[in-house]
Amino acid sequence: MDRLKSSEIIRAKKASLPVESAISRSGSATRRLVWSRDDYYPQKFRIELYRFLRDNIPLLNACIWTWSRLSSAPGRFELIGNIPEMQQAEAQEYLEQLALRLYTLQGRQMGGLESFLPFFFSSLYTDGAFCGFVIMSPDCGGIDYFQPIDPSYIVRVSDKGGDYLVLKTETGDIKIEGDDFYYFGLNTDIQKGLGNSILSAVPFVAYIEQQLVDDMRRTSHNAGYHRLHVKITPPEKMAGETDESFVGRINEYFDETVEMIKDCEPEDNPVTWDNVKVEYIGPTNITGVGNTWFLNHRAMVEEICSGTNLAPFMLGYSYGTTHNWAQFKYDLVMRQVISVQRQTARFLEWLGNMELALRNIVARCRFSFDNTFTYLESDRAEIGKTRVDNVIKLYTAGLISKDTAVGAAGDLI
Repeated sequence: MDRLKSSEIIRAKKASLPVESAISRSGSATRRLVWSRDDYYPQKFRIELYRFLRDNIPLLNACIWTWSRLSSAPGRFELIGNIPEMQQAEAQEYLEQLALRLYTLQGRQMGGLESFLPFFFSSLYTDGAFCGFVIMSPDCGGIDYFQPIDPSYIVRVSDKGGDYLVLKTETGDIKIEGDDFYYFGLNTDIQKGLGNSILSAVPFVAYIEQQLVDDMRRTSHNAGYHRLHVKITPPEKMAGETDESFVGRINEYFDETVEMIKDCEPEDNPVTWDNVKVEYIGPTNITGVGNTWFLNHRAMVEEICSGTNLAPFMLGYSYGTTHNWAQFKYDLVMRQVISVQRQTARFLEWLGNMELALRNIVARCRFSFDNTFTYLESDRAEIGKTRVDNVIKLYTAGLISKDTAVGAAGDLI
């Protein structure tokens, strides 16, 4: 298995060169490639399935959209540690420029963290992983951009040399080495060290839900809602009337009645003899049938929402949830979002610290997400007011000293 630098892989792909050309240019002594007999392996199949479900089922698309947008809160780099004042502005400028270069897809004028983070989280929640290579500038004086790699082509291999990651290509498997590669697996465990998609628990239930919707469509079409059945009782034969005249008379009456029903506008009222009967074709208990479909579909929706760790009200399904209960569920979701954001911050700090090192700046950085919302400010203000009142009451009652009260008040500011 060849050892190939990541930057050479990316440059070969951008130049539309075969990977083996990059291998020959890298000067590697050995050119043994591990070939795959077919393109099927579980990791790629699962990820392609999750992407198909996300792109074709509105409910799952809303789940990924909601998770990725909740996680894509505004954020910024901050310098930490002792750094000379002369270099602070320069280092901050480098980090801000790096944030603008991260998004590498076409139309880079819309780049920056605002575009990169939704792209990052959408891949993370759908595929269960996000990975790629850092591409250096031509003079190696900084990071040019970050090149994402499709995680469905990353496989973990275990042999006598230990565990390592492999990039699968059309020409064979390439062992990934070097510090310019980053792999972020979501919710990894012992069996699935490459990460788990947030959709991993819903494919079966999603199939049932889609089948239920299709059955509902076909049943409604077959039942023919808002369809009328007009029954005409033939008149009796008059005395001395021939059979031919009788048949002609009843056929003429039938045709006139049909034409009248066809030409009847919504605001018109049909007028017929009492030998015409109009009946409604459809289920006898419309309300009961509709409620049955609604309850069955609601159960499937709730199962899918549970599998994606979201509440139905966050996806537009209102089942009479109270404000307090909805607020509790939202706070629970935001705690999960913050836990993922902390891992994401480590990735962005890895990029920022590398940029500072390449710029010969002895400093480190921290990335912070801002998850505050204006509509929660009133609640925070009320909580702060209550805490201040408690400090005043404790001091007035003589339960705490003045110095303790001043210190407690200072902590609240």
